[in-house]
Amino acid sequence: MDTMQERTEAQDLPYDVFARACPSRGTLEHVTGRWGALTLGALHEGSLRFNELRRRVDGVSEKMLSQTLHALERDGLVHREAQPTNPPRVDYELTPLGHELAERLLSLIRFVEGRMDDVLAARQRYDVTRGAR
Repeated sequence: MDTMQERTEAQDLPYDVFARACPSRGTLEHVTGRWGALTLGALHEGSLRFNELRRRVDGVSEKMLSQTLHALERDGLVHREAQPTNPPRVDYELTPLGHELAERLLSLIRFVEGRMDDVLAARQRYDVTRGAR
């Protein structure tokens, strides 16, 4: 597909993430932010309870994970299910839309992980030429 055809097809879409007022910007931010991407990737492995998810997404605070899950649930990407047990149990899992999105994110994540040697070498070259430490 050539670039002109891609642009024409993109113009036919009802949403344009490059437009300031487009609601897709908020969802893109939720999905591509550090905690959103990692949360979606972790949930791709299967349903997890809050603390299991927090352990899996190493470094996320309880507050940030809670905010991230709320945003992803609101966007229809994560399903939250409270079990009527004592103590209460809450499970999180991807919706079909969330699963599709996580597949795409994981492709990007695997690409980045697979090319980290190149990235680290580029950083080193940059730092040497810029006199950074």
